[in-house]
Amino acid sequence: MTTLLVIAKQPLPGRVKTRLTPPFTPEEAASLAEAALADTLATAARLPADRHVLVLDGAPGPWLPPGFHVLPQTAGGLDVRLAAAFAACAGPALLIGMDTPQITPELLASALCWDTHDAWFGPAADGGFWALGLAVPEPALLLGVPMSRPDTGAVQHARLRAAGLSIGALPVLRDVDTARDALHVAREAPETRFAARHARLTAATAGAAS
Repeated sequence: MTTLLVIAKQPLPGRVKTRLTPPFTPEEAASLAEAALADTLATAARLPADRHVLVLDGAPGPWLPPGFHVLPQTAGGLDVRLAAAFAACAGPALLIGMDTPQITPELLASALCWDTHDAWFGPAADGGFWALGLAVPEPALLLGVPMSRPDTGAVQHARLRAAGLSIGALPVLRDVDTARDALHVAREAPETRFAARHARLTAATAGAAS
């Protein structure tokens, strides 16, 4: 049974996307986070996994589509929370975050196939990773990996190699962390909710400045 995991925070002002402030207000940053999460979940819902699970810090909102089981995040550092998410899976699992609204079902489809690889790895442009798939969801592969650092992805990838896993490569994607990231992703994926929300907020800001 293959599980698709989306790990996310409830998009509340002051709790998400704080690096977008400034130029965005905390409310605007939370609005962008909500759009990114909605895009991510909509894409995830279209993938042919046996289970769709939202690993959530906070409470579900109207942005949650049907068909998802909500699993509260455990306490601890990000490595502990990611490990716990995999520990809740009985079979192969692919985990993605909420910060890459530009993902598509076509981009992720290969990462749900386990015929040729034991793991799938999606590096992020900032040195982290945006996707991790494990045919055997072993939590120890994540515990102790330093998170939110420029070498996080390299350390995690090395951990997979050291375990002797065959690793399939997913494209490098940019996480939405800063205003520059947000602009880049909105331009890369103009049909998304995120791009529409970004356009509306930046147009309002430009109008207020004039």
